[in-house]
Amino acid sequence: MSALDFGVLSVLLTLGFYFLNKRLYRRYPKVWLAPLVLTPLALLAVVISVQIPYADYAGSTHWLVWLLGPATLAFALPLYEYRQLMRRHVLSLTVGTLVAVSTGVGGSVLLARWLDLPVLLQKSLMARSITTPFALAAAHSIGGSADLTGLFVILTGVTGMVLGRAVLGCLPVRSAIARGAAFGGASHAAGTARAREIGETEGVVSSLVMMIGGALTVLVAPLVAGWLW
Repeated sequence: MSALDFGVLSVLLTLGFYFLNKRLYRRYPKVWLAPLVLTPLALLAVVISVQIPYADYAGSTHWLVWLLGPATLAFALPLYEYRQLMRRHVLSLTVGTLVAVSTGVGGSVLLARWLDLPVLLQKSLMARSITTPFALAAAHSIGGSADLTGLFVILTGVTGMVLGRAVLGCLPVRSAIARGAAFGGASHAAGTARAREIGETEGVVSSLVMMIGGALTVLVAPLVAGWLW
């Protein structure tokens, strides 16, 4: 099989699994059937069973990762409609975003140091709580591994999407603003998608916190890395 044929097949396989999974999720809206959870597992099973080298598959589908940037910007579209809501809660959202960024970056580094992980892993973990385009930019600026950071971002997002609602249900959090901020600050785009399923306000607030938190992390991460290493 030529490189072109392999590349086309890899893209078609990825998109095919995703759209089939999306239809399945619409019919059976269970969190473990969400495309972000089930599609990677299905692709992993195929790649392992057919013995496709990861580097070859990643090289053939890398432009799909590039599309994450424009896709992330799409989360900003509902913000204009809710601009009055944002203005009324500007102080709460600002403080919440700053706390989310501090907790995401500081908590990851402290945990990694407590576990005595290698420096490369520590740097790669710093940006795990922001969405992929921002996380990859942050990892590049501080000398982390883009592949490891991407993996940590996915694991963080899936964990927040699967467990976030259950965790918030155990806490005395009733405000839609607070629930949305928690999803956006802790589990970025995956959490935002989950927040939108809960409510429109939760989704909008999650989008705002996700984007502002991502931009702040990209700016702050090099300063923190320069101070720590």
